[in-house]
Amino acid sequence: MTIPASFIQELIARADVVEIVGRYVQLKKAGANFMGLCPFHGEKSPSFSVSPTKQFYHCFGCGAHGNAIGFLMEHAGMGFVEAVHDLAGQYGIQVPEDDASPEERARAAGQRQKQATLSEVLEKAGEAYRKQLRQSKTAIDYLKGRGLSGEIARQFGIGYAPPGWRTLASVFPDYDDPLLAESGLVIAGEADENSEGKRYDRFRDRVMFPIRNVKGECIGFGGRVLGDEKPKYLNSPETPVFSKGRELYGLYEARAAFRERGYALVTEGYMDVVALAQLGFPNAVATLGTACTADHVQKLFRFTESVVFSFDGDAAGRRAARKALDGALPYATDVRSVKFLFLPAEHDPDSFIREFGADAFARFVGEATPLSRFMVEVAREGCDLGTAEGRAHMASNARPLWSALPEGALKRQLLTEIAEMVQLSAQELSELWLPRGAARPAAPGPRERREDRPRPREDRYGHRAPVSRPARGRIMPLGRPDVAARLLLSNMAEWEALPHELHALLCELPGEHGQLFAWLDSQLHEHGLQPWAALREGLRGLDFEALAVRVMTGPDGAPLGDPEGEHAGEAARELRNVLDFMLDDRLKIQQSEAIDAVGSDPRALERYKALEARRLELRARLKPR
Repeated sequence: MTIPASFIQELIARADVVEIVGRYVQLKKAGANFMGLCPFHGEKSPSFSVSPTKQFYHCFGCGAHGNAIGFLMEHAGMGFVEAVHDLAGQYGIQVPEDDASPEERARAAGQRQKQATLSEVLEKAGEAYRKQLRQSKTAIDYLKGRGLSGEIARQFGIGYAPPGWRTLASVFPDYDDPLLAESGLVIAGEADENSEGKRYDRFRDRVMFPIRNVKGECIGFGGRVLGDEKPKYLNSPETPVFSKGRELYGLYEARAAFRERGYALVTEGYMDVVALAQLGFPNAVATLGTACTADHVQKLFRFTESVVFSFDGDAAGRRAARKALDGALPYATDVRSVKFLFLPAEHDPDSFIREFGADAFARFVGEATPLSRFMVEVAREGCDLGTAEGRAHMASNARPLWSALPEGALKRQLLTEIAEMVQLSAQELSELWLPRGAARPAAPGPRERREDRPRPREDRYGHRAPVSRPARGRIMPLGRPDVAARLLLSNMAEWEALPHELHALLCELPGEHGQLFAWLDSQLHEHGLQPWAALREGLRGLDFEALAVRVMTGPDGAPLGDPEGEHAGEAARELRNVLDFMLDDRLKIQQSEAIDAVGSDPRALERYKALEARRLELRARLKPR
């Protein structure tokens, strides 16, 4: 089901980015804007600006910027659809869905209501577990024995489930409520002819770790026994709000630390996460009793560009690392870092830091094995590279791993590295791995230098425009169509004021520029005047999105917005001047066509004179540009 683009734009126009950001960041008025400490990187003096007129935020320190939806996606790690639903919910707006039947919409609404209700039930149970912890000396002594402070216990909402079979009956008067079983708090035995089936608490005599989603809502629990009973750890079952393969323990608590420390540390258990936070590594998370999946990795990369997986150095730890490698490969782009940390067999992160210190652990993390090296190690495992058979075996092992990598420099470098190890050229290995007819990455030569050479464009009259290349370290100046796009996207009202001739001039421009102006015209007819923040959402996924974003980004990387006051008047004059030059260029082309047609068209000369009169009129008001 898709959300109509018109609704997204209307939502952005209605939402107040200052109000949305202000719920997470302390903002103070500073002139026309609001300022605060950036939530995306650590800073002591505010460089994070939120503009109520542009409906955009921008950090002059780290460059983060966007609108209300973008903030929810970046700060809370939500997906786009989830952020739209969340923002709409804050304003009490129902999200329409283009291709959904009434039954599907009703089902989706019911599902959202069920999720909210289950989270409320789990939050209530969490409060009860925390109250029980305060009353249990045994549980408190256990946590103190593990080196945890009361502050850390409060930060992670740790509680205690007493030994009784029906303790939650004192918390939920209707113990037979189906929601208790659906949330995973209560186990309902199967009924038979003589009884309705026994119901009892799932978690008994365990330290309780609430599992929170990225919005901070409780979606499940993990429980650990105080002694050596089995199972040592017990998780909530799969429910409508909880999926082990998608959730990470500690993610909600660690989000800010990811940015401060520069990486996420993935460990193997709840106690690892809490102990690491206690010992100065609050950027740790853990999988929930399952192998690390691609969903886990994708979720982490919403918050950071660097992930370090920490595993025991034994055989089980290597197997877990192998599964994490499979999940990480599709997301290992050239701008991301994935590493694998293998602790000595006798240590977990907690014991390692207590014995060797936090600095030693930090150095150990810095020396972790990069994904590229670990991938090669996995591929060559059990292969004798001294024989042709062993090298062929390694090539076979490496192929699915290499193929899972996204296109980029890392993938090409690994192709060359693996080719050398199996004694083939990169071209030969590429031909071996890729099917005939498939697009093959060019094998890089040792001294090969690549440059992206822009090709000259032809306008609709067949004339080639000169190609300009930016000097190194400089930004290429905008062309006239770019300037026109910037001014019209900044102030949509100017489009409405243009004559039909200029509408046609812009919409008939070649390539993405013409498509962008035609789209802008349709937006005005369908939705009326909109600010850039709303237009930005409507552009998502369109072929000319990158063009629009480029022209609407300032030299400092900040998004441009709607001009105000005197600036609006200056922008209008600049637009008219640019369009006059563009119209003059078009009239010159039409004059050339008229001259060429003089021998065959008796009215061609008359048409040429009329065009010349138009050009003289234009020149009288043109300002050199």
